[in-house]
Amino acid sequence: MEKPVILAVDDEPSVLAAVVRDLRRRYGGEYRVMRAASGAEALEALRELRLRNEVVALLVVDQRMPGMTGVALLAEALDVFPDARRVLLTAYADTDAAIKAINEVKLHHYLMKPWHPPEEQLYPVLDDLLDDWRANFQPVFEGVRVIGHRWSADGHRIRDFLARNLIAYQWLDIETDAEATELREIAGAAQQPLPLVVLADGTTLSQPSVATLAERLGLHTQAQWETYDLIIVGAGPAGLAAAVYGASEGLRTLLIEREAPGGQAGTSSSIENYLGFPAGLSGSDLARRAVAQARRFGTEILAPMEATGFSSSNGYHLIHLSNGSTVATQALLIATGVQYRLLDVAGAERLAGAGLFYGAAITEALNVKGQDVFIVGGGNSAGQAALYLSHYASSVTLLVRGAGLADTMSQYLIARIEEAESIHLRPHVSVAEVHGEESLEAISLRDARTGELERVPARALFVFIGAAPRTGWLNGAVQADEQGFILSGLDIERDGGKRSRGWTVPRDPFWLETSIPGVFVAGDLRHRSTKRIASAVGEGAMAVQFVHQHLRAPMHASPPEPASGAQAKQPAEAHP
Repeated sequence: MEKPVILAVDDEPSVLAAVVRDLRRRYGGEYRVMRAASGAEALEALRELRLRNEVVALLVVDQRMPGMTGVALLAEALDVFPDARRVLLTAYADTDAAIKAINEVKLHHYLMKPWHPPEEQLYPVLDDLLDDWRANFQPVFEGVRVIGHRWSADGHRIRDFLARNLIAYQWLDIETDAEATELREIAGAAQQPLPLVVLADGTTLSQPSVATLAERLGLHTQAQWETYDLIIVGAGPAGLAAAVYGASEGLRTLLIEREAPGGQAGTSSSIENYLGFPAGLSGSDLARRAVAQARRFGTEILAPMEATGFSSSNGYHLIHLSNGSTVATQALLIATGVQYRLLDVAGAERLAGAGLFYGAAITEALNVKGQDVFIVGGGNSAGQAALYLSHYASSVTLLVRGAGLADTMSQYLIARIEEAESIHLRPHVSVAEVHGEESLEAISLRDARTGELERVPARALFVFIGAAPRTGWLNGAVQADEQGFILSGLDIERDGGKRSRGWTVPRDPFWLETSIPGVFVAGDLRHRSTKRIASAVGEGAMAVQFVHQHLRAPMHASPPEPASGAQAKQPAEAHP
């Protein structure tokens, strides 16, 4: 395949030459940098590239051009190469046009001319945009292929795992894709149970577990050390922020995630109210950026890997992992967040993953194309899912117990839902039962005012009905409220004016510290936390400052002996 194209467009020859020079100096090794001196010339070039089945990664277009403005050109280019990243070159007076273009042509960025030096003003922006483009574009597919039945729960489990871990894959429906049957036969797996995973090297896995698939894909599932300065359990926004700040400030940091980086936020199809992203971004984009930052500073990430137990000994905290190993730390941050509550109605357990989904709107969007789908819940996650699915489904119906959305959803989402013709709201209803043998076929709705039941056809039901804290692995070791959210700081209960027996240091707990010294909590799991991504990120960053204060305190302890059968290896060199 030819190199992806970067197209620069400007009607001033000297400016165009300078832009092309800067682009080729940085990106000439991986991309073919082309130029055009007008909007018409650029459109002609784009159409020729499309006919030759070449791809365009980036458009860098001047706004002030005779005959066709930059915004007008980008509007035309959107139809030809919708996945290309779009950058508008502007003068100071063009700022309003650039901001307007964010909505009109889905502009990714605008740059003021001139820029100097490009290493500070140009390349960081374009590097980020090209990283985004590469993360979402697969011109020639050479990755993982998954063959299975459309409504298979096992197939959904594997697709969701791959998608949330940002592993490119191709889904082939055995019932509708001729390639699926052919590939299955070529692989000699015609009689093997589905789903069948075909790896890039041609080997196959029949109904693999997530752990087996992760190992075969080369994901990091063995800790490098036995002891760390900081261990973070949970790679949602809070955990990822703590990993970035902890590792960047010199702490040997281990991040443990049971499913995929990003946590519940990572499943969001669109985050539009996060500071610094006026055009919004998806949860997977946010997770990818944060993981790249954390790794850049030296964070070690184990995923997928589940913390299954916890204990403290002599000032150290031990985390027992699902692979049988144990790791230890003087400072632990609990950031395991929350999980969607399960739908407690007849048929729900049987049909989970087979038409009934908890979250997973991004994973299943293509499978509901042309279908009428239902969403249970009235929070922001439900609203974001409704807007995303409305681009694929024939109709989306929001089912809420209350009278409306005003008390549970952000106003900007409500406004967009009201504008969407394919999204409908049904208040005062709840799901009473789900029906279907091998996949979801219908749901029964109960009217809260009359008690009447109504059965309606349904092929997909997405559930967002509140969240329960993930604390089972702690075995009650830290204090929590009645709902299971972890207490910290001044919220920790006292016994007769004194701290509980687990509190062994002569100071009060820090604000994000739990009832055990050196064990901290951040994010949605914390008692009375603000359930917003920005708040979780702030708490994760703040927790690292308390970790430093804890580690600076005198310690009269030595690391515990590794648990019997521990698989983590100890490198020869000691950590300074």
